[in-house]
Amino acid sequence: MFRFLTAGESHGPALTTIIEGVPAGLGVTADPINLQLKRRQGGYGRGARQKIETDTVEFLSGVRFGRALGSPITMVVRNRDWANWTTKMSIEPLPEGEQETAAINVPRPGHADYAGMMKYDHDDLRNVLERSSARNTATVVAVGAVARLLLAEFGIEVASHVVNIGGIKVSGDNIDLRQVAALSEDSPVRVADKDAEQKIITAIDEAKYRGDTLGGVFEVVVLGLPVGLGSYVHWDERIDGKLAQALMSIQAIKGVEVGMGFGVADVPGSQVHDPFFYEGGSDAHYRRGSNNAGGTEGGMSNGEPLVIRAAMKPIPTLMKQLPSVNLQTKEGVPAFAERSDVCAVPAASVVGEAMVAIVLAQLMRQKFGGDSIGQMRASYESYRKTVADRTAQPVG
Repeated sequence: MFRFLTAGESHGPALTTIIEGVPAGLGVTADPINLQLKRRQGGYGRGARQKIETDTVEFLSGVRFGRALGSPITMVVRNRDWANWTTKMSIEPLPEGEQETAAINVPRPGHADYAGMMKYDHDDLRNVLERSSARNTATVVAVGAVARLLLAEFGIEVASHVVNIGGIKVSGDNIDLRQVAALSEDSPVRVADKDAEQKIITAIDEAKYRGDTLGGVFEVVVLGLPVGLGSYVHWDERIDGKLAQALMSIQAIKGVEVGMGFGVADVPGSQVHDPFFYEGGSDAHYRRGSNNAGGTEGGMSNGEPLVIRAAMKPIPTLMKQLPSVNLQTKEGVPAFAERSDVCAVPAASVVGEAMVAIVLAQLMRQKFGGDSIGQMRASYESYRKTVADRTAQPVG
């Protein structure tokens, strides 16, 4: 089983994660993880915090000489701004006579503030925002980076690109899925369409000038998945259900769709379902006439590219504050505001990649097992041979 826990606050000393189920012998080093952490901090429209923090990972357990030991892996990402928050976020009680910082009790519409204060009986919404902050996705991206290392052992590639920001939609008609990574990495807003890029940058600049924020949609693409990950047997084993839950767990994500998504409601079945074809010969294989299903059918991967999108709402911390209420005095006042991004959709797409990679790593571990990467690979190759034998040219 591949599972993990994360801990830490946005302005605390560090963010921490422990991963269990990484097979022994898998190559795990800091460089590929730091690369993903850097990607998460990029993108046009990010706030000043990204200039303060340069995230890097430290391993505390589970790795020796660049190889996983099979025991839990502990990773830490230090908050470099902690030195400026040691009083506001003090772990120990403050010395006698030293005043605690004033409580913040004006919630931001659209944030976890109000519900979190009610749920945990807090009088200071900083106790909520520190953990609910998207800053904590740094640990998710670190775990996702380890998951990507595992997937790469089996030729599985994960990429993403932005397809909509602020209603400016990017045409994907002529985008080769195999080129998504290269095209999006070359763009400050992670779009694979240069015609839309400048329009989006202008829209972000205009939103910043107004003190507003923008949301959008990103698409994650996965190549090289074997057929049969997930299951139709139980509701909680379906691959699309697991992926949707994982993506919806990312801060500000309000919708997820696979393949045609909501578009399947607009046309008849003859324009939705992907027909089968068989091509014989030495490279015998089944192929589809389309991939409207987005790589999943009946709760399982079907061998086609996985295509899944997530919609992110605009960030709820606005510099031009929305109306709110002081929860102590009940007085109507502007919402609390703290430094924030104008648009984090490009960064969210990197977090989306991480969550998708984590789910796929879990499903690969579940299906192919093994305590070491060699054992897992042997099981995988055996399964591939079984599928190939069933696909081979019929005799006679």
